[in-house]
Amino acid sequence: MRGDWETIICDGAVRSGKTFSMGLSFFLWAQSAFDGRQFGLCGKTIASIRRNLLGELVPFLRRLGMTVREKRSENLLTVRFGGRENTFLLFGGRDESSAALIQGSTLAGVLLDEAALMPRSFVEQACARCSVPGSRLWLNCNPEGPQHWLYQEWIRRAKQRRTLYLHFTMEDNPALTPRIRARYRRAYSGVFYRRFVLGEWTAAQGLVYDFFDPERDARSAPEGPFDEWRISVDYGTANPASFGLWGRKGAVWYRVEEYYYDSRRAGHQKTDAEYVEDLTALCAGRLVSRIIVDPSAASFIEALRRRGFPVVKANNDVSDGIRVTADLLRQGTLVLCRPCGDCLREMALYCWEERGDRDAPKKEHDHAMDDMRYFAMDLYGESSGFAAVCVERRSG
Repeated sequence: MRGDWETIICDGAVRSGKTFSMGLSFFLWAQSAFDGRQFGLCGKTIASIRRNLLGELVPFLRRLGMTVREKRSENLLTVRFGGRENTFLLFGGRDESSAALIQGSTLAGVLLDEAALMPRSFVEQACARCSVPGSRLWLNCNPEGPQHWLYQEWIRRAKQRRTLYLHFTMEDNPALTPRIRARYRRAYSGVFYRRFVLGEWTAAQGLVYDFFDPERDARSAPEGPFDEWRISVDYGTANPASFGLWGRKGAVWYRVEEYYYDSRRAGHQKTDAEYVEDLTALCAGRLVSRIIVDPSAASFIEALRRRGFPVVKANNDVSDGIRVTADLLRQGTLVLCRPCGDCLREMALYCWEERGDRDAPKKEHDHAMDDMRYFAMDLYGESSGFAAVCVERRSG
């Protein structure tokens, strides 16, 4: 890295090799330039930095001759190479409160993996910790909207900030075959295609699930017994309540039935006890292994638990949830069946807000969309051990 650069930023398409390239370069730079110093490794969570970066990188560093020792209980790595030893501290930047976790550290460099998914306060606090002479900032990310602060304040002002900006495409990753690249191009559409495949900082607009045509893509529920049943719940009193009944056959989950109650349209608000009865009727004697509920519905969660239902609180990360849901729908892991009329109706109406630096869907026609998102995030979190970041990066 040239001496006059203070920061390096990589962005671009998914699976373009930017994370591994950045991580390898960061460790080689740190071990060649410093001895006895501390560095920061930051992800949206510590689990994500281990999975997205260290899982593949650490074995490679060892093959290069580095001695890498991890103390998981202390969230740190000690790396020795060429007679030099440095410490790498792991930090998670999930929300605004995370800035306090890194405050007070003195670092010779920091690597922020998926920086665009972290709060600005955390990124700026991490950068402020790099006060050692010769320290550098290393950031990588997948693109978000064009008004995102990272794009506006760092990438567009790269020259003024003495920042080396590198844009990656899938063609930069020699490990991807043409067939795999073609699969990724087929996997996305709309804003997700432009961001994840083309690597553009583009605005979310139009329908959220623009690839889904209710007339074309809704299916009949398969015949025969299902392997497992689950229910997802978006709770509402003044707003509509939506419950989705999901049945699994093999690796595919079918939304076979649903319950949707709009108190404004009906002219009557239901109590928790009435909703419990409605959910029991939706079960229709089926053995339901899991009920994923809107985390804000504390009283309803308690009412369900008192009735003996196996309840878990949903992950309510909207942006990540939409990405995961879209991915699972396109893969065919989630299938919407024709009896689920309200869910199919909302799919045709659910659209993005046309403002702001953060992706946000309009708060209308979103109740079945929310319960479907809760189900998708719970399913993804169950398989990956963590539900937080972009589809392809955890996305696994």
